[in-house]
This record gives sequence, structure tokens and C-alpha cells, in this order.
Amino acid sequence: MSVFHETRFPFPVSVGATGGPQRRTEIVPLLSGREQRNTTWADSRRRYDAGPGIRSLADIHTLLAFFEARRGPLHGFRFRDPFDNRSTSPDRAPEPTDQRLGTGDGSHAVFQLVKRYESGGESWVRTVTKPVEGSLRIALDGVETEGVSVDWTTGLVTLDIPPSPGVSVTAGFAFDVPVRFEQDRLDLALDQPGAAAAHSIPLIELKP
Repeated sequence: MSVFHETRFPFPVSVGATGGPQRRTEIVPLLSGREQRNTTWADSRRRYDAGPGIRSLADIHTLLAFFEARRGPLHGFRFRDPFDNRSTSPDRAPEPTDQRLGTGDGSHAVFQLVKRYESGGESWVRTVTKPVEGSLRIALDGVETEGVSVDWTTGLVTLDIPPSPGVSVTAGFAFDVPVRFEQDRLDLALDQPGAAAAHSIPLIELKP
């Protein structure tokens, strides 16, 4: 039976990885030359190739151990996206006002971590389920609070006291992406004595 392992893909190995979000769009060309476009996915799904990060026999040893312990694609794990791994831009530390989680109503105390992507008046909201332990900062109406707990495996935040009606709940955090190996095998190569490579290690995001 597959389970999720709350362990991160070895970060030194993932340096040099490639990848990013994937959308699925159906495009139907019309006789007029126009197009009809429709998306079959409400959310994007991320794919990565960690192969470029493998540079030595020591990296291969680490990769082999990690792959076998996960039983290949059977068990999911955490991956630190080198391009998008925090509630703000990559050049800034998370602040407690980075992302709006919701508005208090006086009774609800549980909020889901999310990240908004906004451009040109449009936006998409991403559910964040794998925050990095110790990274969370929460603010109520812009004032940071410590009266909060978080489930690091689901991204659910619980405030000690339900926020009053109209109070804005915001958060800053770092996060990992839940992924699995996309293939049942590893293709490894010995380039020269002491230097090795894994030409492709495809990883695919697991949706909540």
C-alpha cells in the first residue's frame, strides 16, 4: 500500500534540477481560423527532472538509497522546488502578511495555507499542504501572533482563539512540493572515474 513519506528529496542532489508547472488545455481549431480553448485541469501540476543535479558517485549513492527506500514510485516524498518554495518571491524571507488565508467570523479557527499567483488582474490560488517545519508566521490584521499551531503534513493552521468577524488572517512560510518518482527505474551512467550522472530523474507532483 502506498503511503507518503515526510522526508525531503536530498537537497544537494536537487540543485540543478529543471521543471515547473504544467497545465492541460484542449485547443480546437475552427474553420474560420479561430480557436476554442478549454482547460481540463482546474489546477496546475508540477513536473521536475532532478537528473542534472547528479555529479558524483556520492550523489549516486545518496540517490540509490532514497529511491530504494521509497520503493521507486510507490511512496511519495517532499521536494524543494528550487524556483518556487516560499510564500513570497525567492529573494525575500517569508513575512507574516505575505498570503491572505481568510477572514475571521468569530467561530472558525482553522485555515488552509495557500499561495496566490496574480498577474494582470487575474489570479490562481494554490493549496499548500507541505509547509516547512518552523517556517510559519501568522498575522491578524497585520499584527504577528504566536497563538497558533500547524499540521506540517496538511498545511492546516489552527488559531488558539477564533479570529473576530472581519479580522484578516495572513501567513508567511516556506513549503515543499509532494511528489513521487515518475518511473520504476533509474538510468545511471559512469562518465569517468569518480564522476557519475543520472541523465533523467523525472518527478511528478501528487495532488491533495
